[in-house]
Amino acid sequence: MIHTIKKSLALFFAITLLASCNGNKSSNVPENAINPDVMNNPATAAPTGNPKDNVPVYQFDFQEHDFGTMTQGEKVSFAYRFRNVGKADLIIRSANGSCGCTVPEWPKDPIKPGEYGIVNVTFNSEGKEGLQHKTVTLIGNTIPNTYVLSVKANVIKPE
Repeated sequence: MIHTIKKSLALFFAITLLASCNGNKSSNVPENAINPDVMNNPATAAPTGNPKDNVPVYQFDFQEHDFGTMTQGEKVSFAYRFRNVGKADLIIRSANGSCGCTVPEWPKDPIKPGEYGIVNVTFNSEGKEGLQHKTVTLIGNTIPNTYVLSVKANVIKPE
């Protein structure tokens, strides 16, 4: 009888697991991300030589910005300027903040070699207190395909 109960429980858990996998693919990629079909990573199509020689490359003026001390509830922004120092068009597919308080805006058009782009990051300190360290992860057609920007702030309660 115990053997039958164990089999029944195993079958129940297996069915529950399968039912929970309803075929929906969850993703952290926002709806406004660029379709990956338009992203051509030149490194995968390089006929000869080092494939990394033909890829786009970020060169940011700053990878981290410190907003210093700010009052809780303030919204602040910083524009991260970058240049494509690679040899192919740079396409940022998406940019994701580490929390809802950190919102990035990024160029949707390709950045040609030698050209500049801006990733604007807005930090909302509502409900935050103390030292804050948040990140924005860019996903693009670079090698590696992720690049992380960060913001810092010391949030104090209003008096």
